[in-house]
Amino acid sequence: MCDLILASASPRRKELLAQIGVVFKQCSVDIDESVLPGERPEDYVRRLACEKSQAGFQRNPLPNSQQSAVLGADTTVVVDGVILGKPDSEEQAVEMLQQLSGRTHQVMTGIALTGNGYANSQVVVTHVTFKALDVAQCRRYWQTGEPCDKAGGYGIQGYAAVFVGKIEGSYSNVVGLPLAETAELLGKAGIKIWQV
Repeated sequence: MCDLILASASPRRKELLAQIGVVFKQCSVDIDESVLPGERPEDYVRRLACEKSQAGFQRNPLPNSQQSAVLGADTTVVVDGVILGKPDSEEQAVEMLQQLSGRTHQVMTGIALTGNGYANSQVVVTHVTFKALDVAQCRRYWQTGEPCDKAGGYGIQGYAAVFVGKIEGSYSNVVGLPLAETAELLGKAGIKIWQV
C-alpha cells in the first residue's frame, strides 16, 4: 500500500480521488493564493498546485521514496484571460456569473505530485459554455449558498449544472480534480489506482 497525501481540505477533491480507488490521507495546507503581477492563468494554477504539494510534503515527510507522495491541486475559472476567484459577496457572485452568461470560459486545474526526489505537474483545461443567465437567476443561485467557496462563483456538480449548455474536456476537472490526468500522474510515480 502506498503513502499518498492529498494536500487539500476540499471535500470534492477527496470524493473524486476516492472514486478512482486511491488509498490516501488528507491534510490541509495554507499558502498565499495571490496572483503574481503578469502571471498567466496556466502558470498560476500550476504554481499553486506545486506550492500546495510541496507544503504538504514538508509537513508530512514520507519514508518510502518509491511509493510516497503528496498531491496538490488548484482550480480556477478564466474568462477573457482573467482569473475569477471565489466571490466575497452576492454582488461579486452576480457579476462573475453575468461575465460567464451566454459565453464559453475555461476551467483550469493544476495538479502536482511531490515525493522523495520526485516532482511532476500538469495543467488541464476544460471549456465550459453557459446558457444565458438573468440577474434574478444569479441572485437566486447565490441564496443557495453554493457559490461562496467556488472559483468563478459556481459548482457544476450542484445547482449550477442547469447553467451549462456545453462542456468540452474533463468534467471532473471542472469539479476540482481531473481524474484521468491525476491517475496518469500517480501511475508515473508508481502509485496505483483501484486499490479496493
